[in-house]
Formats: sequence, C-alpha cells, structure tokens
Amino acid sequence: MSANEEMTIDERYKYLRQMKKRYQKADREEKSCLLGEMEAVTGQHRKGLTRLMNSSLERQARSRQRERGYGTDVGVAVSIIAESLDWVCAERLQPNLGWMADHLAKHGELVISQEVRDKLDTVSVSTVQRLLASTPKDRSRLPQRGPERANQLAKAIPAGRIAWQEQQPGHFEVDLVHHCGLSASGNYVHTLQMVDVATGWSERVALLGRSYLVMSDGFQRILARLPFPVLELHPDNGSEFLNNHLVRFWGQAIPGLRLSRSRAWQKNDNRFVEQKNDSLVRAYSGDERFDTVDQTNLFNTLYDHLWLFYNFFQPVMRLQEKVILPATDGHPPHIIRRFGDARTPFDRLLASHSLSPDQVLRLQTLRDSTNPRQLRHQIYALLDQLFALPNAAPDSTQDVYLTLFHPIADAPPPSFPLGVSAALPMLLKDSLIGENALA
Repeated sequence: MSANEEMTIDERYKYLRQMKKRYQKADREEKSCLLGEMEAVTGQHRKGLTRLMNSSLERQARSRQRERGYGTDVGVAVSIIAESLDWVCAERLQPNLGWMADHLAKHGELVISQEVRDKLDTVSVSTVQRLLASTPKDRSRLPQRGPERANQLAKAIPAGRIAWQEQQPGHFEVDLVHHCGLSASGNYVHTLQMVDVATGWSERVALLGRSYLVMSDGFQRILARLPFPVLELHPDNGSEFLNNHLVRFWGQAIPGLRLSRSRAWQKNDNRFVEQKNDSLVRAYSGDERFDTVDQTNLFNTLYDHLWLFYNFFQPVMRLQEKVILPATDGHPPHIIRRFGDARTPFDRLLASHSLSPDQVLRLQTLRDSTNPRQLRHQIYALLDQLFALPNAAPDSTQDVYLTLFHPIADAPPPSFPLGVSAALPMLLKDSLIGENALA
C-alpha cells in the first residue's frame, strides 16, 4: 500500500484488532505512544481510537442502507449504450460510455440530461456490471457449437507467431472457418477472416468452397476495403493458404509482403484470429450448414454490416503488460496480464497515425453518419434472413462465379449493405488506400 493510500474499513479493523492486544497489556505511557501510532496509520482522531480500544471492535450493522449514487436514468442510458454495442462486457463498455452517449444522442437514440452525462464519465466498472446484470437483454447470440500436414511449400515459410506487443498496423493473422454443419461433404460456405494484431481491426468475407478462385477473390474483396496496407500475413498450415497459386497471388497483389505461418500443432500461434472466429463468426452463424450462392451473398452483406459495426463501434481490450511471477513455497509460477482501456479498432488505428488526413476524414465521416443501434438491428434482421434460406438440394450444383467480388466473365457486381450508410459503397468504390487497391 502506498503512503497516501487510505485503508479500507476491513483493513482498518483488522489492524486495530492487532493493536488492541498490545494496548491492553501496555501501561499509561505506552498506551499514549500506541495511540499516536494508530492515529498516524489510520488517520482517525485520538479520542475515537481510545473508544475503539475499549470496545469489542465488532462492526455494527447499518441502521439503514446507503442511497443509490446512480439512479434509474443512468441505468437506462447504460442499457441503451450496451444494447447498441451488442452487450459487450462492463470492462469494454465503461471507458466508452461518454462518447457513445454523445454519438447516440446525435442520432436521436438517447436523450439524457447533463447530470446523467457527467455521471457516465465517473461510473465505475463494478457499477456498470451491476446495472447490466439487472437489465434484460433483447437478444443473445447463438450458442457456440468443431491441421493439415504442411506441404513442401510450407516448409520454406518461417514458422512462429506475431508478437503481442506489435504496435504497427498491418500484421494480420488469417484463418478459415468452415460452415459445413455435421457433414464436410460437398461444397459449402467458408468465412475467410483477417485480424490485425496491433489494432484489432478485423475483416471477414464469405466464400463458397475454398478453391484458389474463391480464395483469391476473397482477398481481393478485403484488400479493396482495407484502409491501411498489409505488411504481413500469418495463416496456419492449411493447404488452402499455403499453395503455389495463392502464394504467387499474394506476391503480385502486395509487393514486399512478409509471409509467416503457425508452428505445427501450436494453435495458439494464431490466437487473435482464433478468438475472433468464436466471437465474430460462430457467435452469429452457429454450427449450421450453409452451401448455396444465396447464402454466400447474404453472408457477405452481413459481413459488410459487421465490418462497420465492429471496427468503428466495438471497443476491444489489448494486452499491455505480462508479469511472470516465479514459483514460491506452495505456489507454481504464473503470469499476471494487465490490459489497457478498451478502445475501438478505428480509434487505435487513428492513434497509430497510419492513415492520411483524407482517409481519416472519410472514415470519421462514415462513423459519424452511422447509427450503431439501428446497424445492430439490421445485423440481426440479416441473420433471420440467412437462417430462413434453404440449403442446396441433393445432387444440385451451385455456380461459384455468382458469388465473386472481382468481375469475371458475366459475374454480377458485389453486394453492399443497404440502409446502413450511403457513404459505405462510395468509400469502397473509391478505394480507401492505394497500397491495397488492385488493378
């Protein structure tokens, strides 16, 4: 405990109980010295300490409960903000209550007084936890329900993992999520996901199958939207990533790209994207089977919405420090992890100064013009549509060309989110960043 840190009530009573044993055995002069010592340690008045030394030192129950410091109006504001952010945990929600309250108020979703607005800046994480525990949630995510041997090409690619301390945006972990249901037979939908280690920025695209055609098209869709350059790609050892065709595509599309891979049997080498496979993919799609063109295209419309929702409005926590404590008597060695304040990937990207002023203006305009609460409702409406679509009939054939983003032959143009923001298709069309734009 630091010199200027006050004792808690329990600590104070524990200390006084120990001092009472010495006090009762002391003579008059020693009692005076002990009272001076207790006065310095606890900060209490000498006369009050004398009464405590002559009492039982048992804490008395309150005659009445303390009044609530935060009223119903604060609870309502917290619940609306939490709903708009899809019920994130209190640790992620509390540092972002203030600016989100202003943002929702601008879009007409929240009306609060200045007094309530000030309280949102002072409310603690534990109070937010209590408020959320007593708030009924309108809808919860679906419950969660599932390496290939490295080929010769993979052996030439360095194995390891991206350091958690990485500060520069552009180092991406990459993975593929299978939506095959109970059977992996036939062609079915996959989610290609990329997560930036430094900022938490995430990109997702749905693919029908995992051929080179759809894999390269999926990366083109991501690169056309990604607002900062890709410096490193870090997939696992799957042959859908580590094959001559895709490695050649990466070299042509992203000059100077660093390619690395996970070590064999070390799933934690891709820990950031693996965690997001659960929270950003499986939490919405579950373990159902999806295997049609319509499902794939609707998935991509859903992912366009999620791109905006998660990168611009969902605060994430980032590890700041690891402390390794050595083994002691009866205690094995263990690690203490300390996390920084929760911030959105977009805010972390701004803090990295990786964007040009024009890109900052475009992206900030996009966030300012977006209502996150309505966006969340649209996401769940799309989910309802997705689960209502039928699966492919037995022995039917699906045309993967109808799912492609990059124009090939008579393929249709890519789908963009409707009703979210008129600025989003324009931003994609104009290519936010030149380094990732493909000819």
